[in-house]
Amino acid sequence: MAELSSTRTAFVEALTELIEKDDRVVMVSADSVAVFRAAGLQKRYPDRIVECGIAEGSAVMIAAGLASAGMKPFVCAYAGFLTMRAVEQMRTFVAYPHLNVKFFGANAGMCSGEREGVTHQFFEDVGIMRAVPGFTVLAPYDAEDTKQMVFKAYETDGPVYCRIGSGRDPVVGGGFVKREYGSDALIIGCGAPLADAAEAADDLKAEGINTTVLGVNVIKPLDEKALMPYIEKAGKVITIEDHNIFGGLGSAVCEIAGRKVTRLGLQDIYPESGTAQELKVKYGIAAGDVIKAVKA
Repeated sequence: MAELSSTRTAFVEALTELIEKDDRVVMVSADSVAVFRAAGLQKRYPDRIVECGIAEGSAVMIAAGLASAGMKPFVCAYAGFLTMRAVEQMRTFVAYPHLNVKFFGANAGMCSGEREGVTHQFFEDVGIMRAVPGFTVLAPYDAEDTKQMVFKAYETDGPVYCRIGSGRDPVVGGGFVKREYGSDALIIGCGAPLADAAEAADDLKAEGINTTVLGVNVIKPLDEKALMPYIEKAGKVITIEDHNIFGGLGSAVCEIAGRKVTRLGLQDIYPESGTAQELKVKYGIAAGDVIKAVKA
């Protein structure tokens, strides 16, 4: 059994550091002060916590207003309630105007909802947020990495979505390479399942099967330059994540590994208005673009 830590406590520790050094940093909560273990922070800095109640859309709009006035709001709520209830506000009023709002979603994945069931198991959030242009998407390994991702979100220009766990999260350990025994297979993972991937690599080595385990904590944009040398060398690639196989880390890895596939479509941007044909031509999905892609 892996040693446990709390990504939620780690988030509050890092946010406290930011609040103490930057007057622009505020926490916007959608009835999530208790969820994020932030009662002490609220007591210490009551004027830096905006509590919106169970109203995720309103929380996002308040954060958008704060960001437009030069503040750096961190919106905190359950992962699914943010990315499913409030995704329209996140897309249209934060990402489209490229505002500096950071979103942290707790209880991400199925392994965080053992007490509440499927209503509090959120395994679609990465796929949803990867599809919204302009968002950076983070998935920390464990508590210590969560602190680093809070600082990374703070330093990143524009909107960021970061998924964290239940508060009972395995300690995975830092570093991009978790195990490096060989290239019989490559295992690429994110979040808590990385602890299982490392354990599996150790057991496989004892059987004479040599694998490498890589940890990804930035799912969008995926670091193609770092990943591709390992992918090209590996006999087989396996991805592991506490998320639906559609739209998550596995899909992102397939997108960079699928060299035979040319993807025509919107390249993570917001299109202009216009007639259907004008837009197809402008954004590269007209017949002429298909011809160019086939010939290339």
